[in-house]
Amino acid sequence: MLWPKVVQERVKAGHDRELVHSYPYRSACPSTVWSELVEAASGEVFLAGYTNYFFWTQVPHFADTVRRKAHAGCRVRFLLGDPDGEVTRQREEIEDVALSVSTRIRITLEHLDRLGSLPGVETRVSAPPDAVNHVSLSVFRFDNEALVTPHLARLVGHDSPLLHLRRQGAGGMFDRFAEHAEELWSRALPCDPAASNESR
Repeated sequence: MLWPKVVQERVKAGHDRELVHSYPYRSACPSTVWSELVEAASGEVFLAGYTNYFFWTQVPHFADTVRRKAHAGCRVRFLLGDPDGEVTRQREEIEDVALSVSTRIRITLEHLDRLGSLPGVETRVSAPPDAVNHVSLSVFRFDNEALVTPHLARLVGHDSPLLHLRRQGAGGMFDRFAEHAEELWSRALPCDPAASNESR
């Protein structure tokens, strides 16, 4: 009775409140959003994109930030695709761009190798049976916030839409996407960035 129906329809309630913002293209999300989320995270940074390549170019001083986070006790995880995997090869044919998927993964591995061994920093590649699910959905978690990109057909990541989520309670959109990433991580294979780059 206090809230007319027309007002109720315009006020987010329940799990709807978890959607902070949506972007028709990942590239439309300001770089400051990525930087601020990385900087604000204190307990968990989980980057479950297939290549995670753009962090090194889009987030200023990203390597220094990862070092600082790790030494402060933040858990930092990188879940990547297998640069030599069949799904990676298929995706390269679909995208047909000069900066190939495997090259973008190897650039990330090279950056991670330069970081050296840091406490709390882990790298894995998705298991072959999970690769097709990994390449089609990127989940980037920063404590209780996440940026999620469902990859559309033949589009590269920056041309696909992006959702900015903030956890409001159990069982919402944030948890659904976070659980997806955790499931992929649970079956993923440990990765030594240095060894992966030597195999090129």
